[in-house]
Amino acid sequence: MKKSQAPTDTDFFLVAQLAAAVSIGSFFYYLRHGDLLLYGDAVAHINIARRVFDSQTPGPLQLGTVWLPLSHILMMPFIVSRWMWQTGIGGAIPSMIAYLFSVMGIFQLVRGVFPRSPKNGETWGTPSKSPNKTPISVDATARFAAWLAAGIFALNPNLIYLQTTAMTEPIYLGFFIWTIVFSVKAIRACAGGDPKRGNSSLVRCGLCLMGACLTRYDGWLLAAVIVALSVALAWVGNFAELRPGARKLALLAAVAPAAWLAYNAAVYKNPLEFANGPYSAKAIEQKTATPGAPPHPGAHDLAVAFRYFFKSAELNLAPGKWQIFWACALLLGTATALLFQRKLWPFILLCIPLPFYMLSIAYSGVPLFVPVWWPFSRYNVRYGIEMLPAFAVLTAIAAYGLLRFAATTRTKAIITAVFLSGVVVSYAQVWRSEQVSYQEALVNSKTRIALESRIATEFEPLPSNTRFLMYLGDHVGLFQQAGIPLSRVV
Repeated sequence: MKKSQAPTDTDFFLVAQLAAAVSIGSFFYYLRHGDLLLYGDAVAHINIARRVFDSQTPGPLQLGTVWLPLSHILMMPFIVSRWMWQTGIGGAIPSMIAYLFSVMGIFQLVRGVFPRSPKNGETWGTPSKSPNKTPISVDATARFAAWLAAGIFALNPNLIYLQTTAMTEPIYLGFFIWTIVFSVKAIRACAGGDPKRGNSSLVRCGLCLMGACLTRYDGWLLAAVIVALSVALAWVGNFAELRPGARKLALLAAVAPAAWLAYNAAVYKNPLEFANGPYSAKAIEQKTATPGAPPHPGAHDLAVAFRYFFKSAELNLAPGKWQIFWACALLLGTATALLFQRKLWPFILLCIPLPFYMLSIAYSGVPLFVPVWWPFSRYNVRYGIEMLPAFAVLTAIAAYGLLRFAATTRTKAIITAVFLSGVVVSYAQVWRSEQVSYQEALVNSKTRIALESRIATEFEPLPSNTRFLMYLGDHVGLFQQAGIPLSRVV
């Protein structure tokens, strides 16, 4: 038994080491080029966290509303240092840690769902209770699928950049992926006759959901789906042993949204201040809209919202015609999970960002622009990176399914080459042509950075005890560049 465990453990630690190398190497590259603070939102996140202890009125109320607080709380220990605050390094550290755990989660999710050795009479594509004449080994193919999924995720050029910034997407992806990992573990443990381990996995799933719900609002829909699924399995399905864990899961998942609603009610006298207040996405869109101009693409139109969000996901994976490869792989992986192997159906939960952003674009005033469609610009195109786990895992499942059905070694070699070349060429094209999430940050930052740099230069000759009268909601980055404590801003 120890022999079968060793390769998986070795692979897992190797994945972690390689992911850490990618994360650290890319961090130093983007730090050297001054790219950690290109996103205006990254600057805002870092300074929200900084204001909690460096402002005229320090304290938890500086966390504000609209943006959920966990990412800011995670940054705080790292931006106490003025140097780490100014450079953006302090904001990057939580994202880099989340990236590492995300890669490990993707590998664990795919590798853990397949048996290390076949049961008597079990073949891929048949239920474990179905007899078959020739038992087969799934280890080599399963390991390839796990490595493929981890590679697709870890080596994505857009994620590699985002994980060096203070943006919330990498942190959310970590919680999201491990929520699915623990959900799958709970179901498999209970089905395997170990309800104690299954209930423990549900509790861990609940903790991940709590983190997701305090990082991005995407987590609220994720929590609703996971809780509904757990309740259905425990009370309607054949998993009654999971009821204790399902209760704890539901409680943990509800804590974060309830706490945020209570915070908004106590501070702003409106529990939905983040959704309908003056700083909400819908209010900002109304204030910035040009009279007589058409609304953003997808407004009140779910079909168009779907097309724009899915296109943003494709653009984060590949340019041009190579997007067809990823769309086909996603569809094939989905069909494999739903039609040929019942134990893979939880992987479909990785597609939860799709309905969330469709609804957000259509009805919550969230614009998303892609460079290939009207209005031919880049705005929130990084949201598509949240479909990366689905593309990575379901592409790997598609490859796994084809390899299991392949009759000859030559056919298997061709299938392997097709998937590997598809990934390599796609990512090479992204690096060569357009790293769309990086370009979004770069293009939209030029005017802001030029203005803030010029003003920060003008502040340099001023005495060190100078106080400033300015609204910190706009261009707080100039004080960050100048290294001026926010407590000196009135």
